[in-house]
Amino acid sequence: MKRLRTRALAVMTAASLAIAASGCGGDGGDGGDSAAPGVTATTVTIGSHQPLTGPAAPGYSANSAASKAFFDYVNANGGINGRKIVYKYVDDAYNPTQTVSVTQKLVLQDKVFAIFNGLGTPTHSKVVDYLNAQRVPDLFVASGCGCWDEPQKHPQTFGWQVDYIREGKILGDHIKKTFAGKKVAYFFQNDDFGQDGVKGLDKYIPKADVVSRQSYQPGSTDIGAQAQAIAQSKADVVVLFSIPTYTALFRLAALKLNYKPTFVVSNVGSDPITLTGLLESFAKKGGAEVKGSPLIQGMITDGYLAAPGDASNSWTQLFKKIHAQYIPKLPFNGNIVYGMSVAYTFVQALQAAGKNPTRKALVEALEKSHFTGPGVVPFAYSKESHAGYTGAVIGKIQGENVVPEGQPLTTDDGDGPIQPYTTPQPQAPANGIPAAG
Repeated sequence: MKRLRTRALAVMTAASLAIAASGCGGDGGDGGDSAAPGVTATTVTIGSHQPLTGPAAPGYSANSAASKAFFDYVNANGGINGRKIVYKYVDDAYNPTQTVSVTQKLVLQDKVFAIFNGLGTPTHSKVVDYLNAQRVPDLFVASGCGCWDEPQKHPQTFGWQVDYIREGKILGDHIKKTFAGKKVAYFFQNDDFGQDGVKGLDKYIPKADVVSRQSYQPGSTDIGAQAQAIAQSKADVVVLFSIPTYTALFRLAALKLNYKPTFVVSNVGSDPITLTGLLESFAKKGGAEVKGSPLIQGMITDGYLAAPGDASNSWTQLFKKIHAQYIPKLPFNGNIVYGMSVAYTFVQALQAAGKNPTRKALVEALEKSHFTGPGVVPFAYSKESHAGYTGAVIGKIQGENVVPEGQPLTTDDGDGPIQPYTTPQPQAPANGIPAAG
């Protein structure tokens, strides 16, 4: 009887430990047949929170569709080590409260292998602690906040796009050199997104040149007071660290005020096709009619990926082919290139995690990686850095495209110099699938 009780206790204790490990996101070891959550013999399931509705939906709602199209293309060509990628992305409406609930469901009920490309600074910041506590790989957050590069605090989390401090430095340096002595104003989102961008700008633009600093809260579309204040400051250059909705709202407000500065817009808020549609839609809702495209010509911005309008670029050619096959009804623009590019990097990471991937192996593979791909600058990934792309190239809106001007530039998120990056962008693989190893 005692032996039976002892054996029963041992079984119960083992079961309790297994449940505890599952609750903490353990992945069941590092070798042999993978026991990682979300991984079967034939599939790897990943999840994401995305703004399919709400203020960030215009433009950004296409990101996840583009990523899924790339995964579908990979799956149709044999998958990764015989496994197909199942991508579950759920609407959070760019609402942090909803982000928390949908992310917890993906982890606890859907048991995803990793969270991939969760979009937004105010949204993802509400789940980053949770994902790391659960030891769920949190890859390629769709935000350039420097807060994703904290490997000691958040070892599971990795950025992907150029962070906003680096981007602000590059834009600020361009403004300082091109518009020396001109009055400058800032219009930015009042969270880590906009504030990090301003930090970068302030490293190069003289304080005395900045005549107005105006912020907005996502969700409120009344930015008339901010536009009026900037117009009254008579700034010659207005820098916007804004999502597309607020870039369009500010441009319409400036039009109404007959205010004609030079606009410099961060990468995330400057896709020409998205802005054209928003300008025309918002004007119509206000009882007016405008042609959107003429209002954005000459806007200065930056990029770190293949330009959608560059028909000679092998990455653009690849992504257009996939777009035509899987999502032809969506406009081919920067958001499509973004979504497919970040999916390409995930495929590289999954390959590097081995034939039987675990969560631990995925994170370690990224820290050891030297991935190249659609970017015009390198990644920063290492054990000490979870930052993504390290720079960008200045560009200007011409027609429906952003045309790069000059050399790609790299820098850090501190006080390091801005330097030209001269290594050519690699060619896309002939079959579109990154080479294993």
